Amino acid sequence: MFKSDFWKLLQSFNSFLKQLLIAHWRSLLILLLGVYLPFQVFEGLALEIWKNEAGFPWDVPILLSIHATASPQLDILAVSLTKFGSPNALLPITIAIGLVLLLRQRWRSLVYLLITVLGSAIINRTAKILLHRVRPHLWDSLSPELDYAFPSGHAMASMALVAALVILTWGSSWWWLVLIVGSSFVLAIGWTRLYLGVHFPSDILGGWMASVTWAIGLSLLIRPHLTTSTQLPEALRVRTLTPSALKDEQPLNETSLRPQEADSVNES
Repeated sequence: MFKSDFWKLLQSFNSFLKQLLIAHWRSLLILLLGVYLPFQVFEGLALEIWKNEAGFPWDVPILLSIHATASPQLDILAVSLTKFGSPNALLPITIAIGLVLLLRQRWRSLVYLLITVLGSAIINRTAKILLHRVRPHLWDSLSPELDYAFPSGHAMASMALVAALVILTWGSSWWWLVLIVGSSFVLAIGWTRLYLGVHFPSDILGGWMASVTWAIGLSLLIRPHLTTSTQLPEALRVRTLTPSALKDEQPLNETSLRPQEADSVNES
């Protein structure tokens, strides 16, 4: 019985996902191409690195300063901790959170989480292929990498997941905990990549900026908090709208399309 119910739930979510993507595909494409201002900064950073493979003047000094703190204890910590920031290591966590959202029928939040994480991975892979930035070779790394450096996959994957969770918990009692623990995790993963000498600081910065921009831009499009006014977090309510306007703007729950989204689907 549970398997049958779960399959029906999955089919219903799949239908909702298709409709939401149809409603927003143009906006998603524009966001993916980097329209928002922070992503433009990221693109400017990428272009500068493309021109100057050696990176920015502060890249090497920062790396050497971090390497000067090396010790056997930190070696073990960095090699162990960095594994938790890889996209493969974060995938089971994303799947587990996604299953919880699916079973609770928080489909809009689930769509947001999936597109944030998967989109971040696509952006990272595309940028690496286009830019071909080589990794630093200032010392023999304890955990060497063979692919291209910019932007950092670990930095982008960890930031994308944490940023998505911060936005999904916005206004709840969990928000501060997610923000503090998540920020500490992102910073720690970034430190491991520099300590191990497999990334320049600009690789980390570029990855963070890209993921944050992608996560915020998606939240403005998909509106994972757009539920009834009793469920909408206080911090996200638009106070200038009248009650009737809020009713027109909000779906009944996270399994419903907004009127504007339904219109876009019908037009397509």
